[in-house]
Amino acid sequence: MFGFGASQAIKRQGPRGSYDLWLLVALVGLASIGVVMVTSSSIAVADSSHVGAFYYLKKDLLFLALGAVAAGMAMRTELKLLERYAFHLMLIAFVLLLAVFVPHLGMRLNGARRWLNLLVTTFQPVEAVKLILVVYIASYLVRHRESVETRFLGLFKPVMVAGVIVLLLLAQPDFGSATLVIAVTIAMVWLGGARPIFLFLMGLPLMPLLYIAATGESYRMKRLTTFMDPWKDPFNDGFQLTQSLMAIGRGEWTGVGLGSSVLKLSYLPEAHTDFIFAVIGEELGLAGVILVVSLFALVVGRGLYLGLKGIEVGQRFAGYVAFGISLMLAMQAIVSVGVNLGALPTKGLTLPLISYGGSSMVLTCAMAGVLLRATFEINRALDAREVTRRMPAAAVADANVAAKPREAVAA
Repeated sequence: MFGFGASQAIKRQGPRGSYDLWLLVALVGLASIGVVMVTSSSIAVADSSHVGAFYYLKKDLLFLALGAVAAGMAMRTELKLLERYAFHLMLIAFVLLLAVFVPHLGMRLNGARRWLNLLVTTFQPVEAVKLILVVYIASYLVRHRESVETRFLGLFKPVMVAGVIVLLLLAQPDFGSATLVIAVTIAMVWLGGARPIFLFLMGLPLMPLLYIAATGESYRMKRLTTFMDPWKDPFNDGFQLTQSLMAIGRGEWTGVGLGSSVLKLSYLPEAHTDFIFAVIGEELGLAGVILVVSLFALVVGRGLYLGLKGIEVGQRFAGYVAFGISLMLAMQAIVSVGVNLGALPTKGLTLPLISYGGSSMVLTCAMAGVLLRATFEINRALDAREVTRRMPAAAVADANVAAKPREAVAA
């Protein structure tokens, strides 16, 4: 068993990790569609700004390249390193969220302080905070599994951390990201084994805060009332939503053709960012919409499935990370699509991997890289279990083969 041949057999039959192919294909597919649709939807905006027709395409490709580097680094990083420094990463997240309020460092755009001025570019800290929050909660669920499952106070720390993040986001203000943080936190803790009644009681004090945040500003109140009937004031408060609905309606079954959108020509605001899904609906029709939704469903479905497998084979941190990132991508996509369809009030959330945006693209790619790394470690654990299951049978077979020459000599 200690010979050269045995060591070779162990190397050949040992556990091997592998990235999930279906997940990788779906992620690359979404990013590819994003490049095409950013190109199509941004030409009119770029022309009106006199920066060149392909200005946003060039920047989007640059952001995607940086995101690919970030994803590659994440795919090569052992998750135990993220688990070990989860608390330190959360401290960095708090510093980033506070930094937007520092004069000259934080930037105010469109009435919100959500960006950091890095001289050569801008950076939106909340995009990094989303990934850090998933890592931190996953680490907490692993370390305090029994407490989370059996005690009310076991939920206090992750909910408190999420609550502080929400307060900082509402102060910016960023109501959409705050809602996303709450939803992902509750979902992850629930998947970690927390009792629903504990979650309800823990989240109850946040309800009045969210109500005040949603109705405290007149523009937010208008968003809540406008999406119920945008045609009541289609040239003022309901303008953005009515243009989005007209764009989607024009697409019908197969769309008006790639590049042939009319509503993107200075009619539909934020056509290449928050409302890029409406342009997809207009140019590619129902077929394009189904394709995009199906790719997101594949990403989320594979992530949740492999996360469950990770829990089963003892890779709890990898499993919870897969859960969290899948939920983050799913909920952001649902909100973005819902806003474009008029099913949800207008929120400033991009469509992951598709909408134009520097911080969003780079950090979403990094998040995808961490998700792929989680699938690698989960598949490695699954293979190790399979190798362990086969080892007794292989040992018996080797013993039988070794016994045959001795039997022949005895005869």
